[in-house]
Amino acid sequence: MTVGIAALWLPILLSAVIVFAASSVIHMLLGYHNNDYQKVPNEDQARDGLRAAGIPPGDYAMPRADSMKEMSSPEMLKKYDEGPVVVMTVMPNAPMAMGKSLVLWFVYLLVAAVFVAYVAGRTLTGPQEYLTVFRLTSVVAFLTYAGAEAHASIWWGRSWTTTAKNTFDAVIYGLLTGGAFAGFWP
Repeated sequence: MTVGIAALWLPILLSAVIVFAASSVIHMLLGYHNNDYQKVPNEDQARDGLRAAGIPPGDYAMPRADSMKEMSSPEMLKKYDEGPVVVMTVMPNAPMAMGKSLVLWFVYLLVAAVFVAYVAGRTLTGPQEYLTVFRLTSVVAFLTYAGAEAHASIWWGRSWTTTAKNTFDAVIYGLLTGGAFAGFWP
């Protein structure tokens, strides 16, 4: 007999709260993410230039070819050689909305926990030993939190150091999630 998601409401909620608290400690107190983004040299000049370009919020690449054929053209290759080569997200002009971001982060944590619950509930039937639940839910949670980290470095040039730190965070989040599910498995 499988375990339904509704029966796992407590570890779902508890894991989201615990991971939220852990991520807050990691980002606000430990400080090892403080240098994930570097300051642009001549920031004011760069900001003036980008502002003058009138770029609306969105995701951009520069230079950007319109086709695979154009990508290998001499003109495009020259643009790549001259630089800069940029992948960027332009956000709306406003201070960071931390409240909104924190709410969205918590909703994401809840959704992640629901997926962990779904996999565990379909895989582990009935009562289980702590370690059995812990191993499965920790791995599923880790894959949920870290699964897309490497692709940002592979395809978008994110620093591998930042990806490694985010993956380390995912290990912590996975272990905390596993503990919540194993401790409160029905």
